[in-house]
Amino acid sequence: MKSANIETYNKSIAQTTEQPEVIVNPVRGDRMTILHSSIRSDGTYAKIRFDLPPGAKGSPLHYHTKMSETFTVLQGRLEMEVGRKGKRRILQAGERLHVPAGMHHSFRNTSDEWVTFTSENRPAEQFEQFIRGMFGLAIDGKVDREGMPTNLLHLALLLKKADTILVGPPVVVQKLLIGTLVEIGNWLGVERSLVKYWHSQDKRSAQ
Repeated sequence: MKSANIETYNKSIAQTTEQPEVIVNPVRGDRMTILHSSIRSDGTYAKIRFDLPPGAKGSPLHYHTKMSETFTVLQGRLEMEVGRKGKRRILQAGERLHVPAGMHHSFRNTSDEWVTFTSENRPAEQFEQFIRGMFGLAIDGKVDREGMPTNLLHLALLLKKADTILVGPPVVVQKLLIGTLVEIGNWLGVERSLVKYWHSQDKRSAQ
């Protein structure tokens, strides 16, 4: 990230009332900053800042059944698909887009500059656990080169928490497959290996 961007980033961090937590994904190269943890709002709200490097794939087209998201671009240009596949929209710095539950959307950075945006999530507790889990597994070297968990049970448990349905594959098949893997994971106690990621890095290092 350019020095001017870093300076702006640091100024915005200093203005938050909650001590922000920065987590870097060593595989994908992106970074997230927890500005408002869902713990502070009993799981109803979270605000996370994301920094995506040039060419970052972001997320595939998907939707959430219960959670809404509000995207606000702070720097750069964020390319999104909204409503349906192929309906693209470019969000510039200062622009905001609200995505209600059930609306198809995706995002990526197709530019040659970093893009910075915030995501506000309602409700948020399970989503925050999902994103913390994805970053935590990447840090621990338990993902593939695309940043996806190599353990299918981990992946299923996290997708369940993300309240995410991919656009394309039959919904019934997705729910059946994820539901079956989650049941197996629960029977084997797999989530115990993910619980450590729900806590901040400072708390984990103190344990």
